[in-house]
Amino acid sequence: MEINVLNIEGKETGRKVELKEEIFGIQPNDHAIYLDVKQYLANQRQGTHKSKERNEVSGSTRKLKRQKGTGTARSGSIKSPLFRGGGRVFGPQPRDYSFKLNKKLKQLARKSALTYKAKNNSILVLEDFNIETPKTKEIVNICQNLNLIDKKSVFVLGEPNKNIYLSSRNLQKQKVLTASSINTYEIMNANALVLVESSIDVLNKMFHIA
Repeated sequence: MEINVLNIEGKETGRKVELKEEIFGIQPNDHAIYLDVKQYLANQRQGTHKSKERNEVSGSTRKLKRQKGTGTARSGSIKSPLFRGGGRVFGPQPRDYSFKLNKKLKQLARKSALTYKAKNNSILVLEDFNIETPKTKEIVNICQNLNLIDKKSVFVLGEPNKNIYLSSRNLQKQKVLTASSINTYEIMNANALVLVESSIDVLNKMFHIA
């Protein structure tokens, strides 16, 4: 499929670029998208939750009362989970939530996500641009020209650009990524995907498309 290239003023440049069918026109695999998004969110979890068990709670080890003859249930320790301030039974422990996915499945998930964006006409191609000094206003003006100021949008660059990244850092709904670091979650979470022209070649190489 071909798509018009826009400039930072939101106007057509008269040029078109081809979005390869092997990347933007495949049969989407919803389960692959689910697994990749699940892995991404799992990797964000710190897993540092922790509660104390009875052997970790501070307190006396003295037996509270005699074993028999009190008329009530026997009790051996103030640190028992039955008492206030005692240890917790089967409480949360630190753990690693990350899990492994095959490269081919992750690749299929990204292609599927890009295909959904292409089908929904949620992809814009922007000619390469640069910002001399970090200014949030520059990115805001570009988003206004592209009618993206109120939409969640991801700008995909061909290579890292510190000034563009710093200019967008304070914006809540705009995000800047490089083509090599793009992931399924960010694609699906965005209302619009803005591909800078040079990023298309990077995507083709990344997915081994000639």
